[in-house]
Amino acid sequence: MTRRDFSERDIHMALDGELPVDERAAYDVWLDANPEMKARSARYIADRAALRAAFAGVLDEPVPARLQKTVLGEAPVKTAALSSRWWLAAAAAVMLAIGGVGGYVAGIDHLGLEDPAEDQLAEQAIAAHVIYAAEQRHAVEVPASDKDHLQTWLSNRVGLKLVAPDLAAQGFQLVGGRLLPAGESKAAMLLYEDDKGERISLFVTAESAEKAKGTYGSEENGPEAVYWLDKGYGCAVVGSLPRAQLTAVAKSAYSQLLAGRAS
Repeated sequence: MTRRDFSERDIHMALDGELPVDERAAYDVWLDANPEMKARSARYIADRAALRAAFAGVLDEPVPARLQKTVLGEAPVKTAALSSRWWLAAAAAVMLAIGGVGGYVAGIDHLGLEDPAEDQLAEQAIAAHVIYAAEQRHAVEVPASDKDHLQTWLSNRVGLKLVAPDLAAQGFQLVGGRLLPAGESKAAMLLYEDDKGERISLFVTAESAEKAKGTYGSEENGPEAVYWLDKGYGCAVVGSLPRAQLTAVAKSAYSQLLAGRAS
């Protein structure tokens, strides 16, 4: 098995099928040993699914020659044209068609096309859930048996007063929680489980002026996130429950978070 130092570039190569076969086993070991990079890989996979769904009708069409030249730097770009989100979306479609999704994600900042804050929150929450909800021995850093410490520790690290919601009425018991990266800030993840072993997670970050709510799914038959951004909280509840049930759990969790903040 080839051993070397891997980086984010290798994540894109793996997603694009360009990572050498003899490096794949070592790459998987590296990914498992680096939760932040594993979460990033999961988010890129979610991004790829979302992008392919968004541009499914465009990818099968011939790419206009003038648009190829614009994206490849072979023609001058008019500032007014790039200010339109339609042009940015079209450019993204071209990048998907000719360069692969991994390369597009790596260069998205240079295009100036950024996901809305609520989508970023939902994608981060789903990526974290996919990784840790499947873990049996290392799903959480602090168990529910040390709940007081868990709440104090995560509150101090995230910068919000965090009270772990009681979801017993919805059939879920707290397993524990962990601290996670969330862009340039930090996030708290609380994991819950019902008596059948079904798990849901609560992903919480400190948000400023954003205000939004909705439901987000990164891929068909995958977990969904019900999210809110309001009153300084960014909150997403993630799981594979029926949407109505997941929404009911999310409403209970969010109301308890806000009540805990006021107490």
